Amino acid sequence: MITSDVFGSVYADHYDLFYRHKDYAAECDFLEAIFERFASAPIHSILDLGCGTGDHALPLAKRGYGVTGVDRSQEMLAMARSKAAESASTSGHRSLVFHHADIRELELGKTFDAAIMMFAVLGYQTTNDDLAAALAAVRHHLVPGGLFVADFWYGPAVLVQRPGDRIREWSENGDRVFRLTHSKLDVTQHTVYVRFRVLHLQGTQVIAEAEEEHPMRFFFPQELAYFAAQAGLEQVHLCPFLNLDGQADETSWNVSVVMRATAPS
Repeated sequence: MITSDVFGSVYADHYDLFYRHKDYAAECDFLEAIFERFASAPIHSILDLGCGTGDHALPLAKRGYGVTGVDRSQEMLAMARSKAAESASTSGHRSLVFHHADIRELELGKTFDAAIMMFAVLGYQTTNDDLAAALAAVRHHLVPGGLFVADFWYGPAVLVQRPGDRIREWSENGDRVFRLTHSKLDVTQHTVYVRFRVLHLQGTQVIAEAEEEHPMRFFFPQELAYFAAQAGLEQVHLCPFLNLDGQADETSWNVSVVMRATAPS
């Protein structure tokens, strides 16, 4: 069956396989280094926006933070909740809850010491209205002085390096899984349209198939700083992903930004 929903059931089912070598522990170390350097008060609670299958939320909860994860994909959240339940039964962790919601319309009725959008979730906000709404929701859920950390595709690098097409293969329990990626760059819209085709084969039989298009916006520093200020956030740091002391340039496809919630006027 071919589906077209973003992060639909077939893609979600294979998501952890696709990213099984991603170093989530190192990424959580990076977040903690940011907290240590830029937080004006200790970080106890974290809002994980676009939490996916929970691979940042869960280790952060194990490190002692109270974590609230939010995602618009029910399929991804189901996997996150399953992992959390299994983890709680074996090792336990501090408060960890998940909510199904659209980031742009989020209303949880509470605030957090920090908010994160990992793995280019910010780039899914492809229009100016989307971006403004998402950042407003971030600010609404942060205490004054709270931190917002996101990684995104960096415009100067995208325009220099240009996206390409890829085919990758994984093995899982004797099956073969293929992901074919085709990317189309739209310079005027600051967007890369990434089309994934996923094929899961048992022998020569296709048992699952899906196609999804993921429009991904790339950003420029002054653009983000402007939208941040409009939302009540101050952009305080920009660096290559996982390199807190580095300088972002045209070689840095993935870049992290740190913003701080300003006090209400």
